[in-house]
Amino acid sequence: MARYDGLMKGVGIGLSAAVLLPVVFSTLAPILRPLARTALRAGVMVYEKGREIFEEFGETVEDVVAEVREELVDAHESEALIDELEEEAAVQEDK
Repeated sequence: MARYDGLMKGVGIGLSAAVLLPVVFSTLAPILRPLARTALRAGVMVYEKGREIFEEFGETVEDVVAEVREELVDAHESEALIDELEEEAAVQEDK
């Protein structure tokens, strides 16, 4: 019998909600709609600003990576030049 009472209580709550929710929503719609629009507008603005900041950060990282690669190439070229000069100096000493 207790299961039946619980089931009837659940069905009653469900039917009440199904009947009352549309009435409550239609009553509150003039208030909720502007609030929802304001919240969505703020969300879109935050998203756009975040995307802009992320793009700027990406560009900065790309610039730094390019600078580091250039420094590595310069360092490698310098090392190669030093090696060549040392070889030439060794050849000159042998003569």
